[in-house]
Amino acid sequence: MPAKIALVGHCGPDSHMLQSTATRAVPDAEVVRINSHEELKSAFPELSLLLVNRVLDGSFPHETGIDLIGEISKTPDAPPAILISNFPEAQRAARQAGAAPGFGKSELYSDTTLQRIREAMGISSSTG
Repeated sequence: MPAKIALVGHCGPDSHMLQSTATRAVPDAEVVRINSHEELKSAFPELSLLLVNRVLDGSFPHETGIDLIGEISKTPDAPPAILISNFPEAQRAARQAGAAPGFGKSELYSDTTLQRIREAMGISSSTG
């Protein structure tokens, strides 16, 4: 099954930028936007990675992406999640909640960001 990356709780302009970053990291991945908890639950089994906004846009029972990551990380067979935030304290909280190392929007064009996406998906640098 091809990789499927979900952009969770992002507005349109941010989704466009993140889609570009995700497809640079994993060129054959399908990238989808998810802006509700119901969409996320129904797509969950097909997803390879979640790129979660710090402040969720859409219809979620959580205010923050950190809270959503905390819920997701307790789910068996959950896909890995990465928090999108420029704030180091938010990144620390997300890691404590179960996220893989994340990045901020100011780092979208960084090689480190591409590597973090690949690593979260279990793709080694030699294959990506």
